[in-house]
Amino acid sequence: MSYAKEVIAKADQKFAEQPEFLQAVKEVLSSLEPIIEKNEDRYRRDAILERLIEPDRQIMFRVSWIDDSGKVRVNTGYRVQFNNAIGPYKGGLRLHPSVNLSIIKFLGFEQIFKNSLTGLPIGGAKGGSDFDPKGKSDREIMRFCQSFMTELSKYIDADTDVPAGDIGTGAREIGYLFGQYKKIKGLYEGVLTGKGLSYGGSLARTEATGYGLLYLTTEMLKCNGHDIKGKRVCVSGSGNVATYAVEKAQQLGAKVLTVSDSTGWVYDPDGIDVKALKDIKEIRRGRLSLYKDYRPNAEYHEGKGVWSVKCDVALPCATQNELTLEDAKTLVKNGVIAVSEGANMPTTLDATNYLIENGVLFAPGKAANAGGVATSALEMSQNSERTSWTFEQVDEKLRSIMINIFHNMESAAARYGKPGNYVVGANIAGFEKVVDAMLAEGVS
Repeated sequence: MSYAKEVIAKADQKFAEQPEFLQAVKEVLSSLEPIIEKNEDRYRRDAILERLIEPDRQIMFRVSWIDDSGKVRVNTGYRVQFNNAIGPYKGGLRLHPSVNLSIIKFLGFEQIFKNSLTGLPIGGAKGGSDFDPKGKSDREIMRFCQSFMTELSKYIDADTDVPAGDIGTGAREIGYLFGQYKKIKGLYEGVLTGKGLSYGGSLARTEATGYGLLYLTTEMLKCNGHDIKGKRVCVSGSGNVATYAVEKAQQLGAKVLTVSDSTGWVYDPDGIDVKALKDIKEIRRGRLSLYKDYRPNAEYHEGKGVWSVKCDVALPCATQNELTLEDAKTLVKNGVIAVSEGANMPTTLDATNYLIENGVLFAPGKAANAGGVATSALEMSQNSERTSWTFEQVDEKLRSIMINIFHNMESAAARYGKPGNYVVGANIAGFEKVVDAMLAEGVS
């Protein structure tokens, strides 16, 4: 049995109750077999894979807060600091009822390779809570964030671990978290990214993940003989990533036909109206069922169905495992050319394999959605320099990073005999930098 398969088998037993984490481990380690086979003796001796899948530390804590009626509520907080071989821990804080240790570990494990791919000196981590911001007042969210940060502040600082936003954690939540950290520590430092522009945030951070997704997708298409201009694009989700993916895709000449949220989805044959989408989601904080008020010719459907629409490019930007094998079969039948993941592992493993086997260009999330964390790292740099760059400066750096990510994963796939398999290429390219650092730094 190969070293990678041995470690996967052990992980199956040890982490049987953590399906999301196991999915990530299997996907990564399986695709790393070409590089592992060439270095198997050394990697075995130094237990590289065992050390890679075991976090440096897993922090779980109680978050007690008081709601507007005076009742005490209790949630669970998490921070998994996975690997800091190449730099301080970096990864978002997810606030969502689905959050558990398995999901946080899955996200943190993915973050190791995503952060490595950016070429910037940042390690992998993730955190969050099963707290649901939806339906809560600003004061309730503030009290939760203050309680959460009171505990988290013991484990983070600008040179150790720099959290960021994620699902449920936007500018409002980051502001409350930063204010509490500053109060507890008495320090004004870049300990969080995604901050408001008035207190250390970076221009283009809001747009970064969605824009970055399109920069990489456009480069992937170009290098395979296609042009994004004129392509029909289906997008899932309607949050930050999806909104700015729609915006950039249409700026580049594509027509985006769909968006979705947790209750339904929209098909607009004339192209999604970004201004309407922003008004519904960012201003009114409403559901997509309101979209027809802006665009009467559009269709709104309850439930799921985005991937049933015929398109050239699919951009899953909602949540993990949203694009299933059946969806993949439908996309292939309808002639899809490329799928790029805007969310973290939104495509199931069997769907990913099916798309690749059927010649679809597939960009995995650890590469395609790395624009957010890349720009967070640029925010860290600006904070350290006590300076601020223009939108154009940040956007150009982001574009350059995403293009480099594509070429690095393309090159790695070719070097290890898997040309065109960008899943393998992304994992190997991310792994190479991390493992070199782990070997250089010794066993600890």
